[in-house]
Amino acid sequence: MQTADGGLREQRKAQRRTRILDAARELLRDNPESVLSTERIAERAQVAPATVYNLIGPRDKIWEALAAGFMDELGRRLAVLGASDPREVVRSTVRLFVDDPVVSRRMVREWEASGLVLDRSPIHQIREALADARTQGLLRADVDTDALASVVATSCVGALHQWVAALIDDDRFLARALFAMDVALAAAAADAHRARLLAPLRTRGSA
Repeated sequence: MQTADGGLREQRKAQRRTRILDAARELLRDNPESVLSTERIAERAQVAPATVYNLIGPRDKIWEALAAGFMDELGRRLAVLGASDPREVVRSTVRLFVDDPVVSRRMVREWEASGLVLDRSPIHQIREALADARTQGLLRADVDTDALASVVATSCVGALHQWVAALIDDDRFLARALFAMDVALAAAAADAHRARLLAPLRTRGSA
């Protein structure tokens, strides 16, 4: 059983951790190409450099923590929306990144494990949304929605890296991510809904 003092210590640690990550984001926004050093983060967060290392870890762990923050925020946004539409999950994910482009671009470029940035979320929400679509009869009963979600997530990660490299703009990032979902939905469509789910592909073509 946790004591009151122990609970207060954990609360203060959580507050310092939040300050550290907020400081990292502020430094990136102030100077997008600056080196994100432990010392600069500590100075901005008004903590000791050792505190940054103890509560977060080395620089790679800072990127990891920033990515986790993105995914937590995405979870909150989708919970508020009550999003079960697969396209809305994709749309909300893209908006999350383009709403904070400096931080998200640096995070993806510099974190060695950035390919896993979508592993926890929204892949879980995409799986759930596609499974719901199958339950509702929009998709064929024999479709493996987990595999379908993995294909969509892979395409979205590819679009994300193109956007990070400034090869495509915000609108094209969204268009390509939605196109991946539309292709998946059309490929798995139940007969009764095939025409409707194919329609976006016929009118738009490749993004």
